[in-house]
Amino acid sequence: MSQLIDSDESTPLLRDDASSDDGKDADYKSRWRSIRIMYFTMFLSSVGFTIVITSIWPYLQKIDRGADASFLGWVVAAYSLGQMVASPLFGLWSNHRPRREPLACSLLINVGANVYYALVALPLAGNRYHMLAARALVGFGAGNVAVVRSYVAGATSLKERTNAMANMSACQALGFILGPALQAALSFIGETGVAVGGGGLRLNMYTSPALLAALLGVLNILLVMLVLREHFVDDEGRHLCAINYESEDQVELQEAEGDIDPIAVLTSNLLFFVIMFIFAVFETIATPLSMDMFAWARTEAVLYNGIILCAIGFESIAVFLVVKVVAQRVGDRPVLLGGLSIIFCGFFVLLPWGDQYPLLQWEDIKNNSVVNQTFSSPLSITPIAPGASNGTVGPRGCPLAQSWCQYTPSIHLGQFVSADVLIGAGYAACNVMSYTLYSKILGPKPQGVYMGWLTASGSGARTLGPVFVSNVYTRLGPRWAFSVMCGLVAAGVALLAALYRRLVPFSVRHRRARDT
Repeated sequence: MSQLIDSDESTPLLRDDASSDDGKDADYKSRWRSIRIMYFTMFLSSVGFTIVITSIWPYLQKIDRGADASFLGWVVAAYSLGQMVASPLFGLWSNHRPRREPLACSLLINVGANVYYALVALPLAGNRYHMLAARALVGFGAGNVAVVRSYVAGATSLKERTNAMANMSACQALGFILGPALQAALSFIGETGVAVGGGGLRLNMYTSPALLAALLGVLNILLVMLVLREHFVDDEGRHLCAINYESEDQVELQEAEGDIDPIAVLTSNLLFFVIMFIFAVFETIATPLSMDMFAWARTEAVLYNGIILCAIGFESIAVFLVVKVVAQRVGDRPVLLGGLSIIFCGFFVLLPWGDQYPLLQWEDIKNNSVVNQTFSSPLSITPIAPGASNGTVGPRGCPLAQSWCQYTPSIHLGQFVSADVLIGAGYAACNVMSYTLYSKILGPKPQGVYMGWLTASGSGARTLGPVFVSNVYTRLGPRWAFSVMCGLVAAGVALLAALYRRLVPFSVRHRRARDT
């Protein structure tokens, strides 16, 4: 058991000692095998979300021409709303029953929801609402994130925790890379694609990613049902129990003495809300912003934003490697503070400036077509050749329905890419530190419900974020949207600074209390 207690946090990313050391006992090997299943579950959950994220907007435009950017916000938010409702429920379930039960149930819901998403073009009316319902169900299935996080927190010692949480976030980042990469690769199928069967379903750049996500979900269900075992260790790494699902034995864990700091829990949830709100805004606005500012067509926006998100995913993995080393030397809280500061810089960089203005869509009423014009300044209009506006490519440029397009300077591609790099790096650091610090604050207490509330907090942010940014961006433009984001991040930094001393591990807090 001393080998367990002395396990080293410097373990390379995505590896653990159990895979290479034959001298470990059976419980230790089984524990890390189960933890790796949780890594894989998180990876597939991330793939299932990001594999369609860059194509939601053009898919929505294709199936329902009356849908605007405001409705896009609701579609993106529906995922997080479903997750917000499901997370506490699955967390409570996992506190009282074997955790493979809520995991398998949630994954089954996710598989069905992805199939539903692939079929939303088939109804003759209300297609946008079918997409809304499908995304809400996908999000409900993703409520298993709370179970995954609580499992890893309960199956690792305090020394192993940062390493395990960083590994899980790295798996999430790998899914973040692979999802957009698969979407970008499948974009070459095109919008027309090929017919499947006689029911009208088409396998195209919008439906094939969702069907692939469903297949991956089936694989995940098999792994959870056949491989996962239940393990608990205390903060020092002492093995408390390993539950065999085939056995009738039920093990009751004795809770550690002492209370959890409610102020630290509330603060952690508020900070996580800010962090997830930030990223929800970023992922929602990327495609519409790039189409408006750079006059990208739908297929171009899906491809280019997919490539950008892949690059951010690779950047995130590098950040996780750095964070694991830096957190050991300076602690979790300084890394979290640094990540928020980097995110602030990212949104500040996105603020529009200069004398260049975006390409505009100009309605030619006589010919009933869309013509593109560009503004070199608010008072100088220079017409250019009509852009493609057929049903395949769609109109290019910033729509006149967004009045701010006529007087707001364009965001340059360099600004867009620089902001992507900064926000991606800051979010990666904040994400892993939020979960790590929160699990340490909770200590050896059962964490299913608490992780459910943290996930619900993040889901609430991802529900409000898309609605906020789609409405503010559509009505007021990027200058207002990103200025508000800078203010929100600054508020998060102030909150962290004000309650800095309260955000400490459970064991440290109670050791302080005993010493005084």
